[in-house]
Amino acid sequence: MLPFFDQDHLALRERVRAWVEANLIGGPAGEKNLEDEARRLVKRLGEVGFNRHAVPRAYGGAREKVEARDLCILREELARGSALADTMFGMQGLGSYSITLAGSDEQKRRYLPKVASGEAIAAFAITEPDAGSDVASLKTLAARRGKSFCLTGTKRFISNAGIADHYVVFASTEPEKKAKGVSAFIVDANAPGLIVKEKTEVLSPHPIGVLAFENCEIAEDAMIGKAGEGLNIAFGTLDLLRCTVGAAAVGLAQRALEEAVRYAGARQQFGQAIARFQGIQFKLADMATELEAARLLVYQAAWAHDCGNEDAKQKSSMAKLYATEAAQRIIDQGLQIHGGVGLIAGSIMERLYRDIRALRIYEGTSEIQKLVIARGLLK
Repeated sequence: MLPFFDQDHLALRERVRAWVEANLIGGPAGEKNLEDEARRLVKRLGEVGFNRHAVPRAYGGAREKVEARDLCILREELARGSALADTMFGMQGLGSYSITLAGSDEQKRRYLPKVASGEAIAAFAITEPDAGSDVASLKTLAARRGKSFCLTGTKRFISNAGIADHYVVFASTEPEKKAKGVSAFIVDANAPGLIVKEKTEVLSPHPIGVLAFENCEIAEDAMIGKAGEGLNIAFGTLDLLRCTVGAAAVGLAQRALEEAVRYAGARQQFGQAIARFQGIQFKLADMATELEAARLLVYQAAWAHDCGNEDAKQKSSMAKLYATEAAQRIIDQGLQIHGGVGLIAGSIMERLYRDIRALRIYEGTSEIQKLVIARGLLK
């Protein structure tokens, strides 16, 4: 770890790990009210100062600049304890970094301190029913009306839909320009015409849903950056957050390995602990090796991003691709070691098995990451 981290990074890891052990490990299997628990977690993450790592120091953050290494440390440790805690922290970064990247000083002062404190919940709205991996095909329109814009369209699979205080929304201001005509806007949750059309139930519970913009009027100063810069802002945001998805996968896989080792040592069959059987030992060895490889790829990618390396984007895609795919395999083998116990609804292995699946899809599918990697090789 040391080649990629400074001592303050390592101190942050110890602080987050201690907090996770005290507050998340061994907690309840599920939440009675998902949205209330999500809000509670954002507030608690703000109280202990973790959200501060998602915004710059000038606006209430922990460092002068937001660092991928900080985000990776936090997401890895939080995911080990709770997938929902990781999601809520990750969304504070995803839903605010576009403002950090291209927002005006007034926009930053209005929104970022509340994200850092946990007073406000952020969201990022780009995906549409017909625009997933092909984000340039989005159909949401932002038509200028004097000194305001009128938004019309639908966004789908939007994390924090219904609980966010603001959404960073991507819409076309000049449809004829296609990708170069997309712009970014900050839309407050109480904006007239912004409607939460659906709360979507997904495999691993977290707040997500469908937003509709029905003649939603916003002021012209809600635009982030300049007209037509929307996709560059979106990609810049995703370039930071992509490797952190890999870090979350590492955290989930780490928990799976720990649980598998513990269970294998305690479970007795044929007169001895199953950990004494070579077949189980080989599984554990493979799990540990893949986990370490994934972790190192993630750390390297985060370091490359923070250092401004020209191949940072490619390394981030490699880290996200390998870590999420490896974590799926690790958790699957961990559940196999648990046998039928791992299938019980609400058990830790059953939860991990559901929690890991989405990470291979959001913020760029595994297939999209392969395209990014290949293009980097062939350019």
